[in-house]
Amino acid sequence: MSTLRVTAEFLTVHEHPDADALELAQVGLYRAVVAKGAYRTGDAAVYIPEQAVLPPELIEELGLTGRLAGGRSDRVKAVRLRGELSQGIVCRPKALADVDLRQAALAGTDFSERLGITKWVPPVPPMMNGDVEPAADLLPWVDIENIQRFPGIFAPGEAVVLTEKLHGSACLLTYVADEDRVYVSSKGFGAKSLALKEDARNLYWRAVRQHGVAEAAARVARRLGARRVGVFGEVYGAGVQDLSYGADGRRDDRLGYAVFDVSAEIGGAVRWLDAAELLDGELPLVPRLWEGPYDAEHVLSLADGRETVSGRSLHLREGVVIRPAVERYSEVTGGRAIAKAVSPAYVTRKGGTEYE
Repeated sequence: MSTLRVTAEFLTVHEHPDADALELAQVGLYRAVVAKGAYRTGDAAVYIPEQAVLPPELIEELGLTGRLAGGRSDRVKAVRLRGELSQGIVCRPKALADVDLRQAALAGTDFSERLGITKWVPPVPPMMNGDVEPAADLLPWVDIENIQRFPGIFAPGEAVVLTEKLHGSACLLTYVADEDRVYVSSKGFGAKSLALKEDARNLYWRAVRQHGVAEAAARVARRLGARRVGVFGEVYGAGVQDLSYGADGRRDDRLGYAVFDVSAEIGGAVRWLDAAELLDGELPLVPRLWEGPYDAEHVLSLADGRETVSGRSLHLREGVVIRPAVERYSEVTGGRAIAKAVSPAYVTRKGGTEYE
């Protein structure tokens, strides 16, 4: 899940192909449906992204009472309006009437706190929960931004690798070589430097034991001379999320697991490494869909379609993760150059789950 920022943005306005009273306001590569004539290309307005939770007074002001997602009808979710995908809300809240939105757009000011907007945190099912302990040595995972929101992360023609993004729950494992110690955590707990105490009922510990992840991490540490190795995998199957890929999260022998990233502390520095180079043949890996020169249109086309994990195209694909062929820093993200592109069918599906 990406970070939540509510910022002013410069808009590009397009015609709505099937509604005379509506238009499409573009932010990055996202488009949000707006009333016709409300904005012109070059205008600045506030963009509220998906997964934002709005306070009641702002919902009422925007005329969205009863029209948002969630049990309280307060969460922004992608929808189709007259056939066009609308992702996020473009508006000019009264609370910012004294703000120069053009200057705010140039400055990148975050208005989430001032507007009382928070990030939606999904509930944690019992099998993903458990007793926790401090884990200062746990190697953390990073939030991945959406390429449609930040299209400048990759340069046109840059060599990139696309892997399939799986809809499961992220499992973080860190092997500490000098202590011969293993830490296992979820993305939510890991962000707080907390590890889950070993429990045979816990989803992440079950996946780690079933697939021998700790042993594989120890072998990587020995090969690289690393003090710590982090193996980041997706646990998936029926009972984990609404997309199962033919696996079953309720049975150890059918519990799905696939590695999507590896990091290692070598010589005091933490580096991100190619999971396929290190673990191919040792652990299941997320499918590598394509390698080649970066082209935004091509990347977005590959985000859509059917999943390849099961080998049977059982359901829709969540999307893709984009990495440079050679790991590098990104000034756009302020950290690692990595992004995701999510399928429109995925974000508008009915009855979906989003557990972390």
